[in-house]
Amino acid sequence: MNTPPPSPIPAASGSVRKPGPASARWQKRLPWVGGAILLGLIVVGLWPQALPVEIATAASGELRVTVDDEGQTRVKHRYVVSSPVAGQLRRIDWKAGAAVEAGKTVLAVLETGGADFLDARSQLQAEARVRGAEAAREMAAAQLERAKAAAELAKTDFARQQALRQQQAISAQEFDAATWRARATAEELRAAEFARQVAEHELTQARALLARGLPDGAAHMDRAQPLEITSPVSGRILRVFQESSRLVPGGFPLLEVGDPTDLEVRIEVLSRDGVAVRPGAKVFLEQWGGAQPLEARVRWVEPSAFTKISALGVEEQRVYVVADLIDPPEKRPTLGDSYRVEARVVVWEGKNVLQVPAGAVFQRGGAWQTYVVSGGAARLRAVQVGHTNGLATEILGGVQVGEQVILYPGDKVTDGARVRPMSVSRR
Repeated sequence: MNTPPPSPIPAASGSVRKPGPASARWQKRLPWVGGAILLGLIVVGLWPQALPVEIATAASGELRVTVDDEGQTRVKHRYVVSSPVAGQLRRIDWKAGAAVEAGKTVLAVLETGGADFLDARSQLQAEARVRGAEAAREMAAAQLERAKAAAELAKTDFARQQALRQQQAISAQEFDAATWRARATAEELRAAEFARQVAEHELTQARALLARGLPDGAAHMDRAQPLEITSPVSGRILRVFQESSRLVPGGFPLLEVGDPTDLEVRIEVLSRDGVAVRPGAKVFLEQWGGAQPLEARVRWVEPSAFTKISALGVEEQRVYVVADLIDPPEKRPTLGDSYRVEARVVVWEGKNVLQVPAGAVFQRGGAWQTYVVSGGAARLRAVQVGHTNGLATEILGGVQVGEQVILYPGDKVTDGARVRPMSVSRR
């Protein structure tokens, strides 16, 4: 007789089962895992954050280097009308700004009362003055003809260069040079015409004084009449030096006349900046009262400098740069004599110049360097710089077009430091 196997005895309630081998291993590793997670959190918390920086992109474009300083306009050709002899001056009713015509407008009336009578010595001097005035007139006439020929040649050359420029046969620089020559010769022609008018007036005045001083009957009748002083040039009255009636000696200044639309600019620059300025350089005039800048061209740089005390009490050597206005009077109808302007004299300019903002480059150890952003980090790189105008700097090597550079990096920015762009400046 077979005996059945005994039934398993159930475990008592509340008894503990021993863990298996896998569970025991996890319990041993749990402290290490928790420690690793805690260590990771500590590392993440202490990891340096990316520095916020302002960046700019290196790009090619036009770069212009200028010398900026204050200037003052002045009438290019002005003439001071003086009393030729002593006498009683009648009141001058003319006001500044009145239009005058050469040889026709009577500016002042002088009652000589016989003071223009010439003795033998004075008569010889008056005759010599007439001969000198005649020679000056002939010379002025010759210079006028020469200026006319030069202006005509420059005008023809400009028309030829303009046609070639439309065909893209010459460079923009050659066309600008032809334009400047045409304008310069036109200004020289205008100056020659002004000089001829002045020479003609001087001759007329010299002859009149000689005739009034001769001791004959006709001259005596002329001396009984007041001496009329006419305008030497056509233009406007700039200043009236003596308005009321009075007794004046010979050579006493009465009025100043000229053409207020024929302006030039005298710019006061440091002598070290004046060395870089060349005749024919472009000049842009700003802050003159109009909405758009005016254009001018340098005629010459005065050869002698002068000492001036700056507002900070520093002695400075300065020199005057004289420039002719290019824009026609229609663009500057209200601009007059002795007006203040802000001038920017171009000493260098280039096209398609690789450049970055000036705040992106700095000197360290005698070499120019910059920080380039690569892979989210700042990389110190040596660069070769060229011209700069204070806002942008020409890059000759070390940076490529399209690369991003850091503007005004502080002490926290080092080679390899993580950076975060804050803003992007594009040129």
